Amino acid sequence: MTRFTRSTRSTRSTGSKRPTGATGSTGPAGPARSARSLHWARRRASVARFWRRYRTHRAGVAGLAGLALLALIALAAPWLVGGDVQSVTHAPGRALEPPSGAFPLGTDQFGRSLLGLLVWGSRISLTVGLLAAALSVAIGTLVGIVAGHYRGWISTAVMRITDWFLVMPTLVLAIVLATVLSRSVWTVILAIGVTTWPTTARLVRAQTIAVESRPYIERARALGGGHRHIMTRHVLPQVMPLVLAQTTLGISAAILTEATLAFLGLGDPSVVSWGGMLQDAREAGAVSSGHWWYLAPPGIAVALVALAFTLCGRAVESVLNPRLGVSR
Repeated sequence: MTRFTRSTRSTRSTGSKRPTGATGSTGPAGPARSARSLHWARRRASVARFWRRYRTHRAGVAGLAGLALLALIALAAPWLVGGDVQSVTHAPGRALEPPSGAFPLGTDQFGRSLLGLLVWGSRISLTVGLLAAALSVAIGTLVGIVAGHYRGWISTAVMRITDWFLVMPTLVLAIVLATVLSRSVWTVILAIGVTTWPTTARLVRAQTIAVESRPYIERARALGGGHRHIMTRHVLPQVMPLVLAQTTLGISAAILTEATLAFLGLGDPSVVSWGGMLQDAREAGAVSSGHWWYLAPPGIAVALVALAFTLCGRAVESVLNPRLGVSR
């Protein structure tokens, strides 16, 4: 009887225990969850470390603050100035009226408020700059990694094409594309993106060659890592700091190029941009007639935004590559 009772108790005690993999804390899901949490913790620590270094650059912080203010103004443009600011038939003022209390920056040749046009034009200029720079950097990164990873005739052919785009005047190629294609914002983005990528491609190629000479790339190949695995899992994360810095520097160039194309009459005439405002001022004879308030605001806006992006790009480049020694 005593043996039966003991065996029954032992059976109940062992039967009440759950298998090791039944719960999420001790089973396979537990290590996976902890690995993900560790991954995100490292990401947050990396971002915090980046911000601590970035905020030591006073010029970069000033540029970032200016860009944040401009982004808020561009997003709030429909509420700040309204969509009727572009209308020619409902212009509230007289043609080419100088700055006054009602119109702080004056009016254009149609009687529209230049302050409202400047605020509304920031949306197009920033959009074109961001998308064109992103397209340019994406093409340059892809071409640079491919040219640096594959050797032989593939690298030679890709780099000869890159050199051809590099020696050709960027503005001339952009003008040709903007002339051949239909006049729209997307045409301007495409024209800028496909003509400004060679510089990024050469920088990324040099960085790719340096990364692939490291020992862990040889170990990855010895363990069976293919071309795609090495390029996406090992090379791309190492060149991303360079790509990020090149993007911030390329946005200012894209905004300047968009303003130049619009000034030459190759932009979208149905939208308002800073370059388009300069083109309208030229057509209205603002230079010869002395209407400085028509020319100065969009020109100063383009210069300030380009300066802000350049300051941010230099600060990012200095943080990601301290050996550059960029001044603060």
